Amino acid sequence: MPIPVRWAGRMLLLAGSAAAQVPPTPQQPPDARARLSVEGDAAMERLKQATARRKAETGIAPTLPQRPDPSIQRRAGEALRRRPSLLAMGDRARSGVTKGREALAAQRDAMAKRLGQALGLTAPDMAAIAGAAAPGTSGWVPVLFVSSSMPVTTLRTYASQLERVGGVLAFRGMPGGMTRVALMAKLSAEILRREPGCSGPACAMRNVQVIVDPLVFRQHAITRVPALAMIPGDPTQAYCEREEGSPRSPHLVYGDAALSGLLDEFARLGGKEEVRDARRRLEHR
Repeated sequence: MPIPVRWAGRMLLLAGSAAAQVPPTPQQPPDARARLSVEGDAAMERLKQATARRKAETGIAPTLPQRPDPSIQRRAGEALRRRPSLLAMGDRARSGVTKGREALAAQRDAMAKRLGQALGLTAPDMAAIAGAAAPGTSGWVPVLFVSSSMPVTTLRTYASQLERVGGVLAFRGMPGGMTRVALMAKLSAEILRREPGCSGPACAMRNVQVIVDPLVFRQHAITRVPALAMIPGDPTQAYCEREEGSPRSPHLVYGDAALSGLLDEFARLGGKEEVRDARRRLEHR
């Protein structure tokens, strides 16, 4: 018969001389590393037992993941170390693409503006036309009426002279018709290039406005070219925006002569005040 024994508030049952076998509680190692080692060994033992049971049940031994190849680990580490430089390279590439697009857009806008002003389709920058004009300018702009049938060398000579006085070259129409804009653009480039043999968008151009304006020809009743007029205000305003009653030149001078001779003849006809600033700028350059 079991004999009850009290000890420290607990009761243990002993059966005769053979006491109930109570498994001893394993002592936990005090060190954390040691505890991890013990728990790891126990986990591996459970894994081995589960693997054996799985093999006994199915006849197939499960495979455990293998340790990766050291060379693969090394390459992965090198790739991670290079990642910041690759990110910086990508940022520089994206920045370069953005700057290139902005520069291309600015260049395209500048070329479109120059072409529009050369064809008289947009209002020009009057400061660029006047150049370094002295204060007190009378506001009379020399406009030389010309034709695409005139020799290009003659047109280039007039362009160089008009640049000195802030003048304008005016055409009645475009060579080949109003739909052939490319021909007019090519002719304008040939006239305005400082170097005749230069080609391409990098060529230096003269600071002279070239307009295509049949209205201003009709207003001044131009019958032959070249002809010089002194027009007040902005003669480069697009003809589609100009009114029939816009200001016109008080005199016209016809003749294939140098710009200085045309200005002198204009003064002789009574336009001394109109040509005063143009003659002064032409003499001082």
